[in-house]
Amino acid sequence: QVQLVESGGGLVQAGASLRLSCTASGRTFSNYAMGWFRQAPGKDRDFVAAINWIDSTNYADSVKGRFTISRDNAKKTVYLQMNSLKPEDTAVYYCAASAARSGTSNSRYNYDYWGQGTQVSVSS
Repeated sequence: QVQLVESGGGLVQAGASLRLSCTASGRTFSNYAMGWFRQAPGKDRDFVAAINWIDSTNYADSVKGRFTISRDNAKKTVYLQMNSLKPEDTAVYYCAASAARSGTSNSRYNYDYWGQGTQVSVSS
């Protein structure tokens, strides 16, 4: 079992930056691929970024060049650095862990554990 807790969300203006953190407890963090997803009101939960156990990454086209995912295995934490934020980035952001450690899947169905989410709101 893996427990995930996100933090770092908030309300910012367009163009600002935020860094989300997701800290894991339980089994060996380094054995999991980690992902970030987001869900806006009335919409599906969409893929944002993923990182596998050897730091290969994958990004949604909508965030490429603006967001960066990284991990610190010693701290059991995955980060999402978000720059040049836009109003359309407004959503609840969820951290997820996948036992398929070599993957960087963009499908929420490939993730085994989820955090409770953190709200990111970007005003224009």
